[in-house]
Amino acid sequence: MPQPDRWFEDLRQGEVAEFGDHLMTEAEILEFARRFDPQPFHVDAGAARESIYGGLIASGWHTGSAMMRMLVDHWLPRSSMGSPGLEQVRWLRPVRPGDRLSVRVTIRETRLSQSRPGLGIATYLTEVLNQDRETVMSLLGTGLFRCRPA
Repeated sequence: MPQPDRWFEDLRQGEVAEFGDHLMTEAEILEFARRFDPQPFHVDAGAARESIYGGLIASGWHTGSAMMRMLVDHWLPRSSMGSPGLEQVRWLRPVRPGDRLSVRVTIRETRLSQSRPGLGIATYLTEVLNQDRETVMSLLGTGLFRCRPA
């Protein structure tokens, strides 16, 4: 669960955190894709073999959902107040059944909010890595975090 005692002031520019371990099973890939992204290369092994991917792959949105779960379980503090958005979301390599994913977060910048006293803003690069340490997904995120109470 979220880190209980981290506040905006605890986030440091240049800080790198690596965490998580999520196995992408075929059953999970199929279940997610059937419900949310039923493109043939996500839901049909035969069609996937005939695609440019040469086999079944996870939806990029599934990869992003696994990333989010790992962020919440291992990195995001309770002081997190959500995000106004993401930029430069990239799916760089296909995620296949049997891939083990982890996350690396690098804080790029921190600053106090000008419009909301008591909140800080952090921008960070989030990378999802496979078991071979290849980046399969990346994005630039912006997070809002409560400042430490006085």
